[in-house]
Amino acid sequence: MTASPRAEIDSLRADLRRHDALYYVHATPVIADHEYDQLMQRLIALEEAHPELATDDSPSRKVGGEPIEGFVTVEHRVPMLSIENVYTEEGDKGSVRKFDADVRKDLGGQPAYSIEFKIDGVSLALIYEDGRLTRALTRGDGRRGDDVTNNARTMGGVPLRLLGDDVPPVIEIRGEAYIANSDFAHLRAEQSAAGEAPFANPRNACAGALKLLDPKQCAARRLRFFAHSVGYSEGTAYRTHHEFLQSVARWGIPTTPRCATLANMDETLATAHQLMDELHTLDFEVDGLVIKLDDLAQRNELGSTSKSPRWVIAYKWEKYEAETRIADILIQVGKTGTLTPVACLEPVEIAGTTVSRASLHNRDEIARLGIQIGDRVVVEKAGKIIPHVVRVEAHHRDGTQRPFEFPTVCPECQTAVEQDEGGVYVRCPNPTCPAQLREGLRYFASRAAMDIEGLGAKLIEQLTDKKLLTSFADIYRLADRRTELLELDRVGEKSIDNLLKGIADSKDRPLWRLLTALNLRHVGVRTAQQLAERFGAMPAIATASEAELAHVDEVGDVIAKSVRAFFASDYGQCIVSDLTDLGLNMGDAAAAAANAAAKAAGVLFGKTVVVTGTLTRFTRDQIQELIQQHGGRASNSVSKKTDFVVAGTDAGSKLNKARDLGVTVLDEAAFETLLTQPTVAPVAAPTLKTPPSLFD
Repeated sequence: MTASPRAEIDSLRADLRRHDALYYVHATPVIADHEYDQLMQRLIALEEAHPELATDDSPSRKVGGEPIEGFVTVEHRVPMLSIENVYTEEGDKGSVRKFDADVRKDLGGQPAYSIEFKIDGVSLALIYEDGRLTRALTRGDGRRGDDVTNNARTMGGVPLRLLGDDVPPVIEIRGEAYIANSDFAHLRAEQSAAGEAPFANPRNACAGALKLLDPKQCAARRLRFFAHSVGYSEGTAYRTHHEFLQSVARWGIPTTPRCATLANMDETLATAHQLMDELHTLDFEVDGLVIKLDDLAQRNELGSTSKSPRWVIAYKWEKYEAETRIADILIQVGKTGTLTPVACLEPVEIAGTTVSRASLHNRDEIARLGIQIGDRVVVEKAGKIIPHVVRVEAHHRDGTQRPFEFPTVCPECQTAVEQDEGGVYVRCPNPTCPAQLREGLRYFASRAAMDIEGLGAKLIEQLTDKKLLTSFADIYRLADRRTELLELDRVGEKSIDNLLKGIADSKDRPLWRLLTALNLRHVGVRTAQQLAERFGAMPAIATASEAELAHVDEVGDVIAKSVRAFFASDYGQCIVSDLTDLGLNMGDAAAAAANAAAKAAGVLFGKTVVVTGTLTRFTRDQIQELIQQHGGRASNSVSKKTDFVVAGTDAGSKLNKARDLGVTVLDEAAFETLLTQPTVAPVAAPTLKTPPSLFD
């Protein structure tokens, strides 16, 4: 035996393991599939020619071994307990907040939480000894599970040998076996072509695959694996769940995507909402979110009941889905020029409502899902009420479907579109595009911006169709076109008078509202407030350099570049000039400086205030503006850094948390009294605290 075959085999195995990690863990493959297949075929040929060099942990063993006669049941060294499910954020029982309250009470402090998607697959435990996969067990009844090692060897994301030199002697990595939606669509298409009845859903197909006696048949179903927790181990010293996941990824096993570690439950729930918004981007089924303690010592302190651990919950939602057909795909142009594809669906009832449209988000999403016009698709409403397309039912294709060609020009103004640099969105760069104008006018008049009562979407449609509105400035020229306004459909003298009064009143709105209304990319309400407070007047903002803009709190380079580009453009300069001539409030630098000084002397200067419950004396916008005028910062979450909570009626968890933390709670009357005080000293007085009878 020469050294050459052994050296080539070792080299091929190392290369294939590296490529597996790049593909499954990092999602950054560096070779094409056919190149990977060539490497694998070369390795198999060499091992067949030199059987004495074959090993059980060779990547070649992932293609499937010989069939087995049956499964052996094995006891778990550490029971695989189920997770308690909750379905609401708030509430005294069975809620995320109740879980948090119980954990904080038992630990005597605020823990950090980890949050991740709950994969709708099949639980699986992988046991590695000295870095080699020795056993894979299903959950079974939690105490004992089936040995499915032969099938697990064929799964994507399950290396037969772990990478790295820090692998412990024994480690049990638990996670979820699943079938990607894209693979499931191909699988069903193959079944239909073969005259077989297609699988009902990915989870059932996955569960059935793991119980197949022939590993080659299991391999054909394209199962994959995500790691999410640790079971039995020897020689490990992890302090946190985050550290464990980092190690697992280094070893070549993919972990559940988008996992995050947060300091408290407020941050965790904020992240939960973001994760819900990302459901449409996933290529796998999800039926909730898992929230768990990050600190492993704290987990041990809390322990478990006979059924489930006390340190983790599954925040689940009902999944409602239906199958329908994509009749067409339309393009909507947004207020910043973003071209958004929208699926026009054959109407279908989901969770009690009729769904006829679903956003496809962007060009890349259409490509990822492989959608064609005429396709049968599964549409889901889960977590939130907005429906999204989960997958294409490719097995229904009959040749009548046609690919959707994303437009190269704006469908409204025929301007050549542009893709964001380094981004996924395609935009119309024409600021005078009719579609951008309509959407921009709606936003300009909205409550978050200039708050012009009576100027709603339907009226804007009429005004733009009649060419009475061709710019933001035209809103303030409507006072001279009263006769033409009265000729519009479904409007009367009183509604026109109210509209014109609302327009006139809006001229005096504060500068930050006008900045918000101008619809600069990346500039929302908070950024507009920061810019207005820093520069005081529109001319100062318009002439500020990128560097000066970037130094403003919460602005940064990207927003600074966007603001500078707007005010440097002919379009931006024309808008500001017209609105200035029409008498809108452009701010006052001297007054802004005086206002800043007043805020610094305000009773709330440097204080954080949270408003919760239903208010009777103020709207939410009014009370937040008052907080800012008196130097305070309005926040949405209660923490140890919160100075006051203003509580209306029906105040819930935020009020309870304020009490737990000892934060001063005020009702609306006490808040008004506070604003009349020369200093913050009186707030500690009992008379300013909310009378217990209001909430107890």
